[in-house]
Amino acid sequence: MRQNPKLARGTIKQALALGCLLFLGGVAIAGPSGLIALGEKRRELDQRQDDVARLTAERDRMRNRVKLLDPSHADPDLAGELLRSELNVAHPDEMVMLLPKD
Repeated sequence: MRQNPKLARGTIKQALALGCLLFLGGVAIAGPSGLIALGEKRRELDQRQDDVARLTAERDRMRNRVKLLDPSHADPDLAGELLRSELNVAHPDEMVMLLPKD
């Protein structure tokens, strides 16, 4: 028995179309931008947002410290603190107490 050539060609085309659809479905699920990768991308986004929030807080803290050290009107307490910690100096009437580090 010989098959009809048109029937065989139609079957091959359907098989190829099905194979292409299965491939595209697999890429949609497991590909680099598929459903499985979506969870990882969300975790990365949350981590990046946490990093941005942390860095924004640190930037604001540093911006405030720079503002307090502005030469035209420096905060005397902060300037004194920096002098004492960086240069190891103290006023003659101050008592220095060393605390043990844990």
